[in-house]
Amino acid sequence: MTPEQNKTAEKMTSVKAAWDKAPVGPKKDAALKHYEAAEKANTAKNDAETNKELYAATHALA
Repeated sequence: MTPEQNKTAEKMTSVKAAWDKAPVGPKKDAALKHYEAAEKANTAKNDAETNKELYAATHALA
């Protein structure tokens, strides 16, 4: 795993943990959509798209 991929994996874990702790509601629902898109992009090895979606998920929870 490259250092960039390792950072992305750490971000995925961090965002998932934040999502797990978030209260049920529209922010959590929106964040889930972005997180799922990040998972799909990560599977396709598209780090730029993965990071974009993780950023969006984080901000959806704010």
